[in-house]
Amino acid sequence: MPEALTAPRRPAPLSRARALPSWTLIAAGVVAGGLLGGGYGLAKPPTYAATSYVVAVPTEKSDPASALGFAQAYGRVATQLAVLGDAQVWAGVPVRTLQSSVQAATSPDAPMVAITATSARPDLAADMANAVARALTRHASDTKAETNVELQQFARATRPTAPSSASPSVTGLVGASAGGLLGGLVLLVRPRRTGESGRPSVPAPAVAVDAHGQL
Repeated sequence: MPEALTAPRRPAPLSRARALPSWTLIAAGVVAGGLLGGGYGLAKPPTYAATSYVVAVPTEKSDPASALGFAQAYGRVATQLAVLGDAQVWAGVPVRTLQSSVQAATSPDAPMVAITATSARPDLAADMANAVARALTRHASDTKAETNVELQQFARATRPTAPSSASPSVTGLVGASAGGLLGGLVLLVRPRRTGESGRPSVPAPAVAVDAHGQL
């Protein structure tokens, strides 16, 4: 009796995906990453940064080495609640905003403290940096008799004219690079097809037909 005819099997979606060239996966990752990165750069509001500088000056009873050491100490307390509590009055923002937006940095070679504030408003960034610098200078003046070092305003923060955050083109480029790298990693870990390693494929031995089996 003739065997029943069976419809040809359609290739599974996974098989069709594996049949695509390897570079298509990397290209898809680059395009998807670039679109996501560029969209993130467009959706996120720009950020502006402003920096104010204060310098530690020794009195007649001190020396430059002491001023350098106290500058390091003042840089650590610049973002503490005691200083930010006074700075909020001049900045016009809550303390929690100053805590999340203001950073202080010092130099190992110069007795100077750099106070940087970031905000979506360029004028507010400058106001916060100057307010913290003013509050820190006042706190240093209260202890000048004990430390023999005073803080003086070296340079006030000015209103930034350009954002410090990355532009949409930069975020898109970063996203495209990350997408291409992810696509390459997927290629490395994906299961390999038979014969893809470059070795010649050997056909499986045919099953011997039983002499008394069906013909």
